Amino acid sequence: MSAPARDHHAALAPAPVVGGTAAGPSGGRRPGRLPVEYVLPLRRSDDSGLTGLTDHLRHLARWVDVTVVDGSPPELFARHAAAWRGLVRHVRPDAALGGAQGRALGVLTGVGLARHEHVVIADDDVRYDESGLRAVHELLDRVDLVRPQGHFDRLPWHAWWDTGRTLLNRAFGGDWPGTVAVRRGTFRAMGGYDPDVLFEDLELARTVRAYGGATATPAWLHVRRLPPTAAHFRGQRIRQAYRDQAQPLRLLAALAVLPGVVAALAARRPGLLLRAAVATVAVAEVGRRRAGGARVFPAHTALAAPLWVLERGVCSWLALGRRWRGGVPCADVRVREAAHSVRTLRRRLAANGPGDLVLWVEAAGRPRGAVADRTAGATGSAPS
Repeated sequence: MSAPARDHHAALAPAPVVGGTAAGPSGGRRPGRLPVEYVLPLRRSDDSGLTGLTDHLRHLARWVDVTVVDGSPPELFARHAAAWRGLVRHVRPDAALGGAQGRALGVLTGVGLARHEHVVIADDDVRYDESGLRAVHELLDRVDLVRPQGHFDRLPWHAWWDTGRTLLNRAFGGDWPGTVAVRRGTFRAMGGYDPDVLFEDLELARTVRAYGGATATPAWLHVRRLPPTAAHFRGQRIRQAYRDQAQPLRLLAALAVLPGVVAALAARRPGLLLRAAVATVAVAEVGRRRAGGARVFPAHTALAAPLWVLERGVCSWLALGRRWRGGVPCADVRVREAAHSVRTLRRRLAANGPGDLVLWVEAAGRPRGAVADRTAGATGSAPS
């Protein structure tokens, strides 16, 4: 076990980023590239947006080595392999890994195969540019995990609505935008993270802290995201609220919203609701202006915060109902745990001892390095 956690949960000041070179698969140096692995866990049910995703991967491959861990059905996997051959490394999730969360299994596979110490993990709606990748690379020289801040590039109504959540999160520390960056050595030494929880990025960050690593949430590091479809947004409301069960104070605040609204209406005091809405907008505005956020968050987005708070107040009660029924459906199972506390994770690490992806992963008795040895059979190795 390493030293006690150093939690830089405040923004690290941006430092000059020095351009570097990265080693290609053959071991040669490629000027202008970064020694960074970009891991994209993917599972698609259709090929909508394939052209845009391919363009994004081509964009990334100019600066970093990319591994797409693709859990899509066979016919889609084959199309992806054909589209990305020679562009990125395209593999399936390691079949020896056990867990309910497909994304987490993709992360465990991708980081296990990483060719570099610095690893960026990002969903397929995240759009890093070169400056963002270089900033993350620089920060990982100082900490074990970096949590950038996301913003939607286009703002249809549902993205505007969800930006209210982002701004409130920024006011109280930081948002969770579907991407983190981690040191491969720390990740492997602590044994990865539990793939049987709903709030995976929080679980990963807490595991790093429990292991003794340092984390950073740079509020100035804004990463662009594509908005989901309105149907996807609607389908995620209760699932997103369920994640608050890993953060007790946040959960209690959310559960208090609906009773508070009912009490104010019953007392015929709508002014209380108006003042609460104004206060919520004010807090969101603090988050919007924090660390240069006004450059990427339009002024009107703070107005979405009261609507999002009301939605979360309703959905939090519905999420409790889901917990009483056994959890949130994921693939063929229900996931009950949102994320473990740092205290619980420290106990697990102390009891099991850190190892090479062994704490929660059943490796079927294979020797260390067996996963990496299968890389030669992966489709579409990155070009030299």
